[in-house]
Amino acid sequence: MKRIAMIPARYAATRFPAKLMQLLGNKTVIRHTYDNTVATGLFDEVYVVTDSETIFNEITQYGGKAVMSQKTHESGSDRIAEAVSDMTIDIVVNVQGDEPFVKREPLEKLLEVFEGKEGETIQVASLMQVMKEQAFIDDPNYVKVAVDKNMFSLMFSRSVIPFPRNKNSETVYYEHIGVYAFRKEALVQFTKWEMTPLEHTEKIECLRYLENGIPLKMVVTDYIGIEIDTPEDLQRAASLL
Repeated sequence: MKRIAMIPARYAATRFPAKLMQLLGNKTVIRHTYDNTVATGLFDEVYVVTDSETIFNEITQYGGKAVMSQKTHESGSDRIAEAVSDMTIDIVVNVQGDEPFVKREPLEKLLEVFEGKEGETIQVASLMQVMKEQAFIDDPNYVKVAVDKNMFSLMFSRSVIPFPRNKNSETVYYEHIGVYAFRKEALVQFTKWEMTPLEHTEKIECLRYLENGIPLKMVVTDYIGIEIDTPEDLQRAASLL
């Protein structure tokens, strides 16, 4: 199987404009993400796909690979689908540009779900991690996911799911980490569907798959990282770095 990683990177961001070009240590956030993805050694190619010449130049001037997106897109998946439409590939991994602490092990576990007989039935997979701090569980900037006993997604939400109505239940909360792996055909199909009601309401793009009957295979990871959504996140990332 030919496997590539695509990093969608918009310059504009509602909560934190130009966040990908912020310095984290001695490199920008987007370069940390790109360099760490390449360093995993898991992919035949790694690209940043962007609508910004600033981000394009930031990657290519250091020898990285970048693709300029030719259209305006609602989601990173739409942007990636445009970029890979003419590529001969099997699996596409979407690494979010604002996830600078990319590690090999979680991505390797994600790619493994496509192997073997069971893997042939998987169309989309993604990562999640256990949430333990109540402040993050309550925070709508952190997307939560509920799964079935086979670790397929049931629902994604910015709200608290599951809601702890039974205070005696030992509830496990999972944070959805915005790293996806798709079969190319599934990703192309995604772009042909209109935005769905839950996706529009929650602003969570993977809900489009659920609303069209395709569950995501979720992979639990001990991923220790920070998604850069706010200036406070950048400060936390600097401390972790």
